[in-house]
Amino acid sequence: MSTNTFNRLESRYGGITLEGHPHALSAWFVVALRFVIGGMILFAGIGKVSDWPFDANGYLVHGVDAASPVSGLYASMAANAALMDVINVAIPVTQVLIGLALIAGAFVRLAALGGALQMTAFYLGGWEGDILALFDSTLIYAVVFLAIAAFGAGRILGLDRYIEQLEIRGEPLVERYPAMRYLLG
Repeated sequence: MSTNTFNRLESRYGGITLEGHPHALSAWFVVALRFVIGGMILFAGIGKVSDWPFDANGYLVHGVDAASPVSGLYASMAANAALMDVINVAIPVTQVLIGLALIAGAFVRLAALGGALQMTAFYLGGWEGDILALFDSTLIYAVVFLAIAAFGAGRILGLDRYIEQLEIRGEPLVERYPAMRYLLG
């Protein structure tokens, strides 16, 4: 096993420069993180599908703390029957799709963004207004999803590496459609 690395992490933003050299095992841990968080959300979605019909109404009405900044919004959503029909299907289906995409390493940035948005919505719903809420597991999960997207984890032992190179009229997909870089990786 090689312990030499030529990888480099670097970012400049707002006058602050961050840089470092990750260990050679970092790529393996990025893949492990993608699999673990993908499996977590996949099985959350499968659990909801297996207990069909899924109903988010109880959570939106009774599970949201009054101190939460979204309590009124979530109560209004629960009062709309047509919207609840969409939410009750969208949550489990997107959780299964996000999990499968992350495990396969396909459309990882899109899947990770979807996971981060769901976790942020759950975080806001569960927020009770105290400072310790910064360490709530759903917020931590949201950050993990965003880290997976930032690392381009689908290119490491994932299908995104191959999807990006698919030939479309003689050009690799991401060269022909550069916006796809934001969905793949």
